[in-house]
Amino acid sequence: MELFHLLVVVCLSLPSCLADGDDEFANYTITKRILPKHIAVGVATAAYQIEGAWNLDGKGEQVWDTFIHDNPSRVSDHTNGDVASDSYHFYKQDVAAMKEVGVNYYRFSIAWSRILPDGTLKKINQAGIDYYVNLFEELESKGIQAMVTLHHWDIPTALEKQGGWQNPKVVDWFVDYARLCYEKFGKYVQSWVTINEPKQICHAGYGLGVFAPGVVSPGVGEYLCARHVLLAHAKAWHVFDKEFRSKLKSRNTIVIDSDWYEPATHSKADAIAAEIKRQFVYGMYAHPIVYGNWPKIMIDNIAKYSKAQGFKQSRLPAFSQEEIELIKGTYDFLAVNHYTTYMVSALEDPNHVGGVSWDEDSGVNSYQKSTWKTAAIDWFKIVPWGFGKLLRWLKHTYGDKEIVITENGVSDTTGTLRDQHRIDYLQSYMSHMVDAIYDGVNVTSYTVWSIIDNFEWNQGFNAKLGMYYINMSDPEKRRIAKDSSKYLAKVIKTRCLIESGCE
Repeated sequence: MELFHLLVVVCLSLPSCLADGDDEFANYTITKRILPKHIAVGVATAAYQIEGAWNLDGKGEQVWDTFIHDNPSRVSDHTNGDVASDSYHFYKQDVAAMKEVGVNYYRFSIAWSRILPDGTLKKINQAGIDYYVNLFEELESKGIQAMVTLHHWDIPTALEKQGGWQNPKVVDWFVDYARLCYEKFGKYVQSWVTINEPKQICHAGYGLGVFAPGVVSPGVGEYLCARHVLLAHAKAWHVFDKEFRSKLKSRNTIVIDSDWYEPATHSKADAIAAEIKRQFVYGMYAHPIVYGNWPKIMIDNIAKYSKAQGFKQSRLPAFSQEEIELIKGTYDFLAVNHYTTYMVSALEDPNHVGGVSWDEDSGVNSYQKSTWKTAAIDWFKIVPWGFGKLLRWLKHTYGDKEIVITENGVSDTTGTLRDQHRIDYLQSYMSHMVDAIYDGVNVTSYTVWSIIDNFEWNQGFNAKLGMYYINMSDPEKRRIAKDSSKYLAKVIKTRCLIESGCE
């Protein structure tokens, strides 16, 4: 039995995979179970969203600089990340906030163009390296470990002008950059992430064009991007594994984002449709790193639709056997970013052939319920039970692998210090995570996005996700604690999610 159908059979036998989550958890109460002591708790940010100093001290331009400067209307409030939270100058305040909360680690990204202005080794910017060394040493002095993301969507503009993630040369460009980071920062880093959320880079950046670099190439360019991202990740992982692992004693992986996809009904057709969607989202990148190749359902669907659409060959670029062996096994743990949930149903016409795009290639319907609470943007529905279902699915799909939650958090539009909604979100999502842990899911770390308010991509400053408020018009960019920071601090100290105490 081929793997995909085996997964569907397994999923059909598991309550966690079946509709309807709303009914299943209608009377759910926050768990009284203790958050196990071995679970580390951290916070996360990304360079473009917090650093500012976009052109200071030798930093080169990167695609989000270019994307927004060329057309400010791409951001809902017409702002940009030129200054953002100004962590380039106020990183010590960031670390002080983390220390106040009591987190175990900080996940942040290095700006590729800050240390390599044109993206290559032709020019290494020492000022950029010094900035990160100072940040690492500040973290070390406060007893906070470092989880470093090498690439969080901000490829240097000089490389994008040569095709960026659609150019096969990007694989070697990225490997050179990764090796330099391992050399310069390795002694400070406990965990490495090569690339953050390739789906957003490729689907939003090279498919829909709504994210930088704004390339519109659905169903074609986005798959070429995905191929190169996976190869770049794999080669950078092998460089780490062969040249640095034994000396540095750290770990390395890729971060994949995934919503939960719940069958719309109890029908077998909808259960299969939901599983297909999961494979097109998390599986698109996890299946190659675990098993070496694209999920079989992706290969089959895209080949079928490509033929029906008049393409001479599949729009999904194949991996050679050598590349499959290169990619397979390039992870030290599974990493997942999670925020929300969708319902999924099968198409009424199973022979339907839609437009040329990754969304259409899955061949299913996905939607969100209007009754679900909404955060700062329409797609961001608050559905805590989806988190627990996703974690159980990861275990049943990929085996008893270590799972690190590398992002989870919620937005609002006001930045209120009395952010009870954020406390409720963290409490309910963590509750479902704790239940999954007690059910045997091997979660070892939980990361909140984010420690501070920041620039939220094409939402600008309209979306606030920080546990510390920043008035972006304040030159001092003071970090002001919200209630949620105090709640998380208490959870870390007591290991209990509720006021009344745990059992």
